[in-house]
Amino acid sequence: MTPNHMLPLSPSLPSTIQCTWRDYAHGQPAEPLARLWLADVLGCEPAAVALVRDALGRPRLGASQHGWDVSWSHSGQGLLIAMGEGVQIGADLERTKPRPQALALARRFFAGNEAHWLAALPVETREAAFLRLWCAKESVLKAHGRGLAFGLDRLEFGEVCGVLQLIACDRQLGQPDDWTVREFMPHAGYRAAIAWRDTPESQVPPPY
Repeated sequence: MTPNHMLPLSPSLPSTIQCTWRDYAHGQPAEPLARLWLADVLGCEPAAVALVRDALGRPRLGASQHGWDVSWSHSGQGLLIAMGEGVQIGADLERTKPRPQALALARRFFAGNEAHWLAALPVETREAAFLRLWCAKESVLKAHGRGLAFGLDRLEFGEVCGVLQLIACDRQLGQPDDWTVREFMPHAGYRAAIAWRDTPESQVPPPY
């Protein structure tokens, strides 16, 4: 198993956003692990963490933690949990492994310009770039609340100075500039991304 801590992010996250790494075993329920960490951050007992699921299955924090949002993702032996105050947040974690069908998947599911970018890369770097794109896209879609069902082709990333930035998206996701996406390596052998956007009071979901 991997150590129960995460590599430091550079640059660090805003003070309103926190994330952590937890060891994870295949098939293990992730929610109890998330609840334990959330209780520690929020300063309450695990049973008092008001975790609920909305109609689409997205985890949310209820009335007693109103104003906070949470997301988590597991892959391999790792679980990444992120929470933020005053934001909609999404996290995605993927274990690095050979993905020989990366380009075919991109051409089928990604935006056309993203697939063209991947096709132009050297073969030895293409799979890593595909994984970066996947994590960035899924983190935004999880923050939005629909997940992959919304469509990976309905948002487009471009690489700017070596960093992925959202450059176009379906209007249901708002404007590209609304979103901040931080891609990073939380642990050796893993890629991850956290995405968030400010949540105006008028858009804060009602307590469940």
